[in-house]
Amino acid sequence: MKFLGSSEKATNDSSPERDEAAIHDTPLENHQKGRWERSWPTIACGAGLFSDGYLNGVIGQVNTILLKLYKTEYKSSPAQRNVNSIAFAGTVVGQLFFGWMSDHVSRKWALMTSTVILFIFAALSAGSYGGGSINGMLQALTAWRFLLGIGIGGEYPAGSVACAESTGELKEGHRNRWFIMFTNVQIDIGFVASSLVPMIVVLACTDSHLRAAWRICLGLGVIPPLSLVYLRLKLREPEEFNRETMKNTRTPWWLVIKYVQFYPISPLVNDQALIMSRFYWARLLVVSIIWFIYDFLTYSFSIYSSAWLTIIIGDSAPIWKSFGWDTVINLFYLPGAIGGAFLSDILGPRIALGSFVLAQGIVGFIMSGCYPYLDKSSTVGGFVVVYGIFLSLGEAGPGDNIGLVASKTSATAIRGQYYAIAAAMGKIGAFVGTYIFPIIQDNAPGGADSNRGGQDPFFVSSALCIFSAGLAFFLLPHIGQDTITSEDLKFRAYLEDNGWDTRQMGLKEYQMNSSSTVDEISQSAGEKV
Repeated sequence: MKFLGSSEKATNDSSPERDEAAIHDTPLENHQKGRWERSWPTIACGAGLFSDGYLNGVIGQVNTILLKLYKTEYKSSPAQRNVNSIAFAGTVVGQLFFGWMSDHVSRKWALMTSTVILFIFAALSAGSYGGGSINGMLQALTAWRFLLGIGIGGEYPAGSVACAESTGELKEGHRNRWFIMFTNVQIDIGFVASSLVPMIVVLACTDSHLRAAWRICLGLGVIPPLSLVYLRLKLREPEEFNRETMKNTRTPWWLVIKYVQFYPISPLVNDQALIMSRFYWARLLVVSIIWFIYDFLTYSFSIYSSAWLTIIIGDSAPIWKSFGWDTVINLFYLPGAIGGAFLSDILGPRIALGSFVLAQGIVGFIMSGCYPYLDKSSTVGGFVVVYGIFLSLGEAGPGDNIGLVASKTSATAIRGQYYAIAAAMGKIGAFVGTYIFPIIQDNAPGGADSNRGGQDPFFVSSALCIFSAGLAFFLLPHIGQDTITSEDLKFRAYLEDNGWDTRQMGLKEYQMNSSSTVDEISQSAGEKV
C-alpha cells in the first residue's frame, strides 16, 4: 500500500479529491490517540463472545443434570437434543440479521441490541416454567434458548467485525493477537467457566437440590452481557467503518459478488507469482466450509464430553466429579488459543490455521487407535490429556484464525454480512454436529457405549481436520497486518474501474471532520514512509 510520499505533496494540493484520497490512504495507527483509547474498543467489541462460550457450553452440564433428575421422561423426549442444539438455530438467525444491521445501520447499536437480548433471555431461560409439567418446562426452556441464540448471534458480525476494525489502530505486528485475545480466547474462557461454575454450584447445592442448581447455572449467564453495557454505550464507530461504509447508498451486490482477488502460487511462501483468481463468493465459500467443520467438531465435543466422562468414570461417581474432569478438559483450550494468538502474528493466519488443524487431525487418528486403552475409569487421566491436546490444537488453528480470516478477507462496506454468512455456516455445522454425533455413536458396531461408539466420532473428526488443512493451505489468501486497509483500497479502485461512484461511501460527517486535519496526518504518514 502506498501512502502520501511527502508533506509538501499533501499541503500544496488541498483539493477535495486530494483530501479524500489522503483520508483513505492514511494508516489508522497514525491517528493521535492514547494507548487505552485505541485499545478499549477492541476489548468492548470482542469480549462479549465470552457469553457464547458460557451459554453454549453450560447447556451440556445442564443437560446432564436434567437427565439425572428426570431420567426416562427426559431421555425419551426430543427436548434432550433440542435443548442442546436449538440455540445454534437462533444464533444463525441472529448472525444474519445483525450482519445486515451492522453494515447498514451501525456497528455500535447492533452490539447494544444483541447485549440486551442476551440479558433478557438468559434470565428467562433460568426461570423456565411449564405450568407444573416437565414437558412444558422443557418446551419453555427450548423456546427461550432459541431466542437467546439470536442475541449470541449478534456478537459475531457486530462484535467481532468491529473488533477487527478497531485493531487497525493498534501497533503493527500485534493486531492479530489482540483480536484473538478478545474473541476466541473469550469463547474458550467461557467454555472453562461453563463447566467450572456447574461443578461449584452442584457441590454447594448437593445432589438433593439439583433442580435449583441447573437454574442457577443458566441464571449466572446474565452477568457477562451486563458487565459490558457501560463500555459499549461509550463506543464510537470504528474509523474504518466511518471511512468505507455504504449505509447511505445502495450496495452494488453484482460487483461485490464478482470482485476478483489473486492468490500466491505457493501455499507456504508469499511470493508475487499468481496462479488463479478467486471471486468474493468463492473465497466466502472456502471460509464457510472451514468454519462449518470447526464448529461441527468443537461444539459437539464440548456438549457431549461430560456424558462421555460419565460413561468412563462410571454412573456411581458424583455428578460434580464429571464436571470437574470436564473443566480440566476445557482448560486445554486455553494454551492453544493463547499460544496460537502470538503465532498468528508470526506465521500469519493462513499458515497457522493450516498447520495446527493438520496436527489436530494426526492426534485425532492416534486417539482413535488408542481409544480402547483410554476408555476405562483407571485411565481417565490419559483420556483427558490426549483429548485436551486434540482440542488445544484446534484452538491454535481454526479456533484462533477462522474469525480473523472472515473479518479481514472482505471490504469494510460488506464485512458484517460477509462475516455473518461464514459464521452462520459455522453454527449450522455446530447444529448438525449435535445431531450427527449421537447417530455416529448409535450406529457404531456395538452401539454408543462400545469402544467403536467412542472411536468413530474421532475418525470422522480427524478426516475433516485433514480436509480443512488442505483448504487453508491452498485456497485461503495471505493476510497481513494491514489487510483491512489494503483490501478497502483495492475494493475502491475496483468499483471506480467499473464506473461506480465511490464518493457515496463513508459517513459525510466523518469526511468533513477528517479533511480539516488531513494535512497533519498525511505529513505524519509521509515521514513514516
